[in-house]
Amino acid sequence: MNTLSANEAKIHFGDLLLKAQQSPIQINKNGKPVAVVISADEYQSIEALKLHLLQSKAVKAMTDIQTGNLVDGNTFFDELAAGLYD
Repeated sequence: MNTLSANEAKIHFGDLLLKAQQSPIQINKNGKPVAVVISADEYQSIEALKLHLLQSKAVKAMTDIQTGNLVDGNTFFDELAAGLYD
């Protein structure tokens, strides 16, 4: 991934937009990453993947409800805190 400072991104904004069509561009401020610029197509693909994941989790939840595969709230939140639902 290409990286630019915030100042370089500001000065070369047009070039940044062109390069972001090819691959993500990381923007650093004071040496730390603060943003990533991606193409609109890539952003739409990411959003579509997130929606697909959410839909598949909803289908699984409905199946679990219908089959009685349930846990009580405290158990669920304990397992969630333990990272079992990542």
